[in-house]
Amino acid sequence: MKLLDHIDEVFEPARMACLEGRIPGAAFGIVTREGTRAVRVTGFAQIEPDPVPLTREMWFDLASLTKVIFTTQKIMSLCEAGKIALDDPLVRHIPDLRQYDSAATERALTIRQLLAHQTHLPAVEPLYTLGQDPETLRAYVLQRIWKMGPPVYSDINYILLGILIERVTGQLLAEQGLAQGLSFFPPPDQSVATERCAWRGRVMRGEVHDENAFALGGPAGHAGLFGTVDGVLDYASDLLQGGGLLPQTLATLITPVAGNRALGWEVFEAGWHGGAGHSAQTIGHLGFTGTGLWLDFEREIAWTLLTNRVHPSRHTDTGIMALRRATGSLVGSLSG
Repeated sequence: MKLLDHIDEVFEPARMACLEGRIPGAAFGIVTREGTRAVRVTGFAQIEPDPVPLTREMWFDLASLTKVIFTTQKIMSLCEAGKIALDDPLVRHIPDLRQYDSAATERALTIRQLLAHQTHLPAVEPLYTLGQDPETLRAYVLQRIWKMGPPVYSDINYILLGILIERVTGQLLAEQGLAQGLSFFPPPDQSVATERCAWRGRVMRGEVHDENAFALGGPAGHAGLFGTVDGVLDYASDLLQGGGLLPQTLATLITPVAGNRALGWEVFEAGWHGGAGHSAQTIGHLGFTGTGLWLDFEREIAWTLLTNRVHPSRHTDTGIMALRRATGSLVGSLSG
């Protein structure tokens, strides 16, 4: 495939970002529907306290890619198994949600609304500052009176979906099976470092970067998944083939619900984070640590750019959004 032959050209913006010190390291991969792939890796998995070169086998903290690779995928599988339905209210499966107020707005929220971020729930809340054990923190999330507001991209939506998965399956998220190349607890010495966390007092490596996920025990519906570049590409290739879902389920998954927001994923639009030149059947998602995954179903290709742009601190301008768009636009120009 022509695009695979040009991977060095597509990888050049990421290579330069690492060479210039804007980000420590980057892994980039392109995969076809059949699983044929090309991968490039450069830079460092860690620069503090000691430099560690990045290799292809290392594990990245995927951050909010957890929302689509794990949580959304699991929800759709549970729907196909007949255990839940997209338009079920949460209380059908979490009856103790806002249990002291039968008229609470949260009790009317549906699974579909949470997946597509069409609720009043806030983008984020510093739950970790409450200093509670994971079980008490889950209880707090369920009983919290959330302030009303317009729909926004919300971690809280997916924390609730994670709790729903636990209730329906009878297993903690940490006990859920994952494909090869994906993990909730990767080996630290083979993991890519993220931030020197002021709260935890150390560089995070092999431990989830997201504070709320950490406080919830590691895996949560919104964050906590780790993956190698090949693990992410394996997932993408599988989803291009249908992801084990029925055709109508897959079509529902990638159909916009509001704006370019689908169930979990975002759908291609002008100026989006995945760059230009893609078909209307393209979806993508980002992760705060510097990760991203995009799939073009019409052209039957997917690409991932995994970086540790928050290492050693999130409080720097790395140009990550421009890098993502530049990389994605090269993919679009060479695959069209």
